[in-house]
Amino acid sequence: MITEEFYSMRAPRRTGAWRLLDEPVRVLVIVVAAAFAAGSLLWTLVTGFADAQTALAFGVLIALGELARITLPGNREVAPVASAGAIGYTFLLNIGGDHVHHSGWQVLAVVTVGFALGELPHIAAGRTPEWSDLARRMMVIVVITLAFRPFAGDLAPGAEESQWWPALLLMAVLVLAGWLTDAVIAAAIRAERLRARLTVAFRDELRAHAGLGMAIGSSGILIALASTITGLAGLLVFTAPLLVTQVAFRRFAEVRLTYLQTVRALSRVTEVGGYVATGHSRRVSRLAKSIGCELGMRESDLLELEYAALMHDIGQLSLRDPIASGATVFALPREQRRIAELGSAVIRETGVLDSVAELVRRQCEPYGGDGDDGPPPLGSRVIKVANAVDDLVGESGDPERVQAVLERLRMDGFGEYDPEVVEAAARAIERASCRW
Repeated sequence: MITEEFYSMRAPRRTGAWRLLDEPVRVLVIVVAAAFAAGSLLWTLVTGFADAQTALAFGVLIALGELARITLPGNREVAPVASAGAIGYTFLLNIGGDHVHHSGWQVLAVVTVGFALGELPHIAAGRTPEWSDLARRMMVIVVITLAFRPFAGDLAPGAEESQWWPALLLMAVLVLAGWLTDAVIAAAIRAERLRARLTVAFRDELRAHAGLGMAIGSSGILIALASTITGLAGLLVFTAPLLVTQVAFRRFAEVRLTYLQTVRALSRVTEVGGYVATGHSRRVSRLAKSIGCELGMRESDLLELEYAALMHDIGQLSLRDPIASGATVFALPREQRRIAELGSAVIRETGVLDSVAELVRRQCEPYGGDGDDGPPPLGSRVIKVANAVDDLVGESGDPERVQAVLERLRMDGFGEYDPEVVEAAARAIERASCRW
């Protein structure tokens, strides 16, 4: 028997060697980052630390920044202060007018120690880091450091102000290169984890990291430049704006989380009232998201799809007599439309989920459309298929029954279900069962 997790966006994770087969890109990124970290520590221990006081100051800043890491929407774990401090240490040419002489390997060693010290309290409290995100933060510094530090001696400016421009230009280019590297790695891991299209995942990552990435990169450059005049005091002066930015992003993430929790709570009203089967909304939402990934939907569209799928049956609260088992697939088309329109009206009352309300309103239409509005949105077509699968399969999720239902949807002679969405549902379910 296959339970509710059969429809999960991600099948239950396997451990040990099986997980290596499941997520080879993620494992490769972690191994490469760990190799650079270990290699840099060994090299620095053998050759010794240069400018130990400066290394200690930046190491403390990186550790505190890692301790204050945050999780953004999409389960993206970031540490803006730690990353900016690491970039600043990489680009550091002078401290109070005195040249610094640390190597690229020392930069990586300081960053490694800072990351480790910052993570220890989290691990002690049971908040294990997302290792792939930590590895990505390390890889960004690896790319920037190996490209910049070998030329740091030649780039160190003299007394003339004009001599700063080559170094500043190279810093800006390398920050951009690091940001793109991070987006590529994150997209590859996301595409592998969600079975999404790489190009779509890459665009999602670019949008997700654009604002914060620019803030981190510019702060790192400012820290390096300011330290030339102010010395180590520049760490405090130019870290403060980034802290404000981090607080703003944290609040944004909290608002998004509150939205999702509210929608999930609202979706359970129909279950508590006995209008739909227990777990129906969650199963439809998870299957819908899996189908959306198969179809290459953007992250923002997947979020709207999740909201709409969770609340797709909320219109049933208007019914005097609940539909048997809450299965709207058995209701008359007129009743289906009434449920969808009432549910859409409820969602519009929020004032911020109009696009979600539209997906709910048009979920009962045939995939070719039945009026002047044309075909319903892709999200509505996805919900229609996901809802039909769960209505007809039920909580048990028997594999033979699932296949029979999919075949029934394929043979639909009334143009109700989008064939492309049905095939995407079949692939999503097959993938989940293979990873079970």
